[in-house]
Parts: sequence; C-alpha cells; structure tokens
Amino acid sequence: MTPDDCRALSDLNVSRETLQRLSKYVDLVQRWNPRINLVSRNSLDEIWTRHVLDSAQVFRCAPSADHWVDLGSGGGFPGMVCAIMAIEDSPETRFTLVESDQRKSAFLRTVVRETKANCRVLSKRIETLDALNADVVSARALADLRTLISFCDKHLNKSGIALLPKGENWKKEVSEARQEWKFQADPITSLTEPKAVILMVKGVTRG
Repeated sequence: MTPDDCRALSDLNVSRETLQRLSKYVDLVQRWNPRINLVSRNSLDEIWTRHVLDSAQVFRCAPSADHWVDLGSGGGFPGMVCAIMAIEDSPETRFTLVESDQRKSAFLRTVVRETKANCRVLSKRIETLDALNADVVSARALADLRTLISFCDKHLNKSGIALLPKGENWKKEVSEARQEWKFQADPITSLTEPKAVILMVKGVTRG
C-alpha cells in the first residue's frame, strides 16, 4: 500500500465494519482484475486513492435517497463503494448498478453477495432501460456530459440529482451540454484531483 493510499484510508473516516467491507471489495477487485480488467493495471497499485476515496467522496455529496442508480458501473466505481458505505450510513437506500458487460455484472453480483449491500445489478444497456425513477444518478468515466444529461433526463425523478465526476475540462463539457439541455450544475472540487470536480446536476429539461 502506497503512502497516498494510507492517507486515503484516513480520509475515508468510516467505521471499522465499513472499512472491512471496503477491504473485501478491494481484495475482490485485485483478484478478478487480471481476468476481466475492472480497472487499469497502473491504477490498481493506488486503488484506495484512485478509486475508493474518489468514489466515497461522491457518496458524501449525496442527499438522502430511496433509490440510487449508478450507470455504466464497470468494476463498481463509484456505485458499489457508495452502496457499501450506505449499509451503515443510509441503510434505507436501494442501489441499482447498470452494467451491460456480463462478466463485470457477475463480478458486481459477487461483491453484493460478499458485502450484503442493498444493491441489484442490471445487465442491460442503458439505452434499453425503462425509466428508473432515481433520486440520485451517478456515473464515472462513462460518457461526455451531453450524453450523461440525456440519461439523467430519462432516469432521474423530478426532484432528483445527478453526481457526475468530471476532469479538468468540465467547463467545456457543461457549455457543450447546454447547447441541447437546460440544467443547474454546481461543481464540487475533487478531494483526489484539484482540477477535477463532482458536478451536482439537477433541474434537467430540454433546451
């Protein structure tokens, strides 16, 4: 574990039980990754900082929610991390992780089983889903903001919010998305990358 990862563990500020569940998840990622490439090999060496803490900060930005939908979940960042943290902090929240890749879906279901997270996995393409009526939608490294806003328009309920991690070009993505959509986007500076943000998006309508 790197010094940065040790600092990430401290920054998480979670209970021992939650840390044990997150550690079990990290162990599963490390064991499955050589077979199905859940995260890049380089980032695996800094998994606590690059993936776990980066995902946990999304959970800390969220309001209370009955239904949280994570789109394009891949290896489970941020959705699975958020679902694990919610076991203690928000046990009433139901999570839906959407991942079209069958092997990654099998991995996610293994994590759900091992951690007892209140979570279901849908092995479908996002475009084929009926409206999910989510209170919170999250998505990390999935698509440009214009595309993500179109997903939010379908799957968020009227009072819902989206939490969308974006890199240093986030202002350009917001400008491009506003050519087609109206929405409020409040940037929250990332804990793991000073030039990156989590965009808190709400009030999505066609422009």
